[in-house]
Amino acid sequence: MAPTLAPRSRSITKAILSKEQSEGAGARVRRSIGRPELRNHDPFLMLDEFNVDKNGGFPDHPHRGFETVTYMIEGQFQHEDFAGHKGTIGPGDLQWMTAGRGIVHSEMPVKSQTRAHGLQLWINLPKEHKMCEPQYQELLDSQIPRATPQDGVVVKVIAGESHGVKSQVYTRSPTMYLDFRMDKNKTVTQTIPSTFTGFIYMLKGKAYIGSKEFEGNAHHTLTLSENGAETVKIQTKDEDAHFVFIAGEPLKEPIVQHGPFVMNSKEIYDTFVDYQFNQNGFERALNWRSTIA
Repeated sequence: MAPTLAPRSRSITKAILSKEQSEGAGARVRRSIGRPELRNHDPFLMLDEFNVDKNGGFPDHPHRGFETVTYMIEGQFQHEDFAGHKGTIGPGDLQWMTAGRGIVHSEMPVKSQTRAHGLQLWINLPKEHKMCEPQYQELLDSQIPRATPQDGVVVKVIAGESHGVKSQVYTRSPTMYLDFRMDKNKTVTQTIPSTFTGFIYMLKGKAYIGSKEFEGNAHHTLTLSENGAETVKIQTKDEDAHFVFIAGEPLKEPIVQHGPFVMNSKEIYDTFVDYQFNQNGFERALNWRSTIA
């Protein structure tokens, strides 16, 4: 009888250090996706690990044509937009914002704390959804389901599925967003659809990816191979690890981006006009100023 072969694992094709840079007003971010070395990773446009003290933040600014996903690790962030939506998210909480045809908002740390630390992911919208109405999905940490494939391995299922546990978040294109915390000397296998592109962003510690045990270190983006394999083998050795595993179905559409606007073609110029003249989704931006900035 032939021996049973282990499932083929995806490997790491590239590792990029996310160097700290200034962003917004006095904020510091480590940019993962969106750097010159990795401009985008279809369908993902950007991933920032942000650290903001009480004097920094991201005051009033617009978006169109994509989704922003804010996931808090430490501290609290306030949010307010021109439609009157306002709230606060804290450690482990999630805000999944679909900007669609237009949002102007502000994102600022709660002033009573020392710092706010988290991740913000930008996900491109398919052409047919770029001009949809804005929408929010907000979950407290306690509302995000966990998978525990073994002792010492906990996976928060922010979007998609892991080890039989499914997220309640609605995604306009198939997306996985998983937060892994692994004790040392653990091995886990994560399934991934064969057509998905994906990456791992290391927050803390070291992890070893794939059959070749590629070493992933903190603040590095590790892009997954696109070899059709449907599993990713992940190990820890002599230290714990904390990382996010993000993957999705590529849109395979043109990306025309100018700052906070992402469209498919020369319609990006229409967006400039719409924002300038407060029309076609930006009507409520006229004379609006947030109260939290």
